[in-house]
Amino acid sequence: MKIDSKLLRKIVFILLVILCLFPFVEPPVALLAGFLLSFTIGHPYLHLNNKATKILLQASVVGLGFGMNLFEAMEAGKEGLIFTVSSIVLTLGFGLLLGKLFHIAKKTSVLVSSGTAICGGSAIAAMVPIIDANEEETSVSLGVIFVLNSVALFVFPVVGHLLSMTQEQFGLWSAIAIHDTSSVVGAAHKYGEEALKIATTIKLERALWIIPLSFVTALLYRKGKVSIPYFIFLYVIAMVINTFVPTIQTVSPAIVMIAKRGLTLTLFLIGAGLSKEALKNIGIKPLLQGVILWVFISVMSLLVILNM
Repeated sequence: MKIDSKLLRKIVFILLVILCLFPFVEPPVALLAGFLLSFTIGHPYLHLNNKATKILLQASVVGLGFGMNLFEAMEAGKEGLIFTVSSIVLTLGFGLLLGKLFHIAKKTSVLVSSGTAICGGSAIAAMVPIIDANEEETSVSLGVIFVLNSVALFVFPVVGHLLSMTQEQFGLWSAIAIHDTSSVVGAAHKYGEEALKIATTIKLERALWIIPLSFVTALLYRKGKVSIPYFIFLYVIAMVINTFVPTIQTVSPAIVMIAKRGLTLTLFLIGAGLSKEALKNIGIKPLLQGVILWVFISVMSLLVILNM
């Protein structure tokens, strides 16, 4: 009996999704499985992938809030505030300078710089309607950020262990130097529980800077549409509930466990959503801009953190 190829793709996809829900599958492995699926048999539900990834990521991040204490989170956020602001301004400025030096299209340069400075794909998605970026400029920027995100998920934990970084140091470093929230949480989750808490808090605090950046850019481009990451406020509400409602703490470990599996599944979907066409469209100059900018913020922030 011959199995239809479309049916086979769906069966393999569903089996991989189920496997990602088990604790023995780590985030980098899930991402790699997604890559392999995309570049071999392909994603059978590609048209639904972006929406599913966004919803799953946001729901999982909110779920992690039930494992956080509000006062501890505020302390971590306060310590990383100056570092966050200075790194955002420095990264944006250097990124735009690189764009001019390499003669990269202005809108592509703005998107790559914004994605590196704040929170990857979310920042790019917020900026696209404001600067009227076209589909090619958007896909190129997302492709650059996605490739570097994937590299970071594998490389950062290795570097952290080689340098004997503490949980606190690694959590701060990953939040500052890795683009997307999904990869930040994935890398920190692999490193340890304390690193995960610090990284999640500081990364979401960093993501809130999408709002002022969007307003400033809207003024410069004379646009009125600004995208606000509302799910971050739900994350804060989850922390408040976990801190002040003792009864929730009986189920909060289960919520956090489900959230972590959700994030692992998110990384699988992200990997499965990368197409060969997207990689081909990146181009050497935007990729070079992204790599130099990412190495710059990674090394600079690492040096600061290790000497704090």
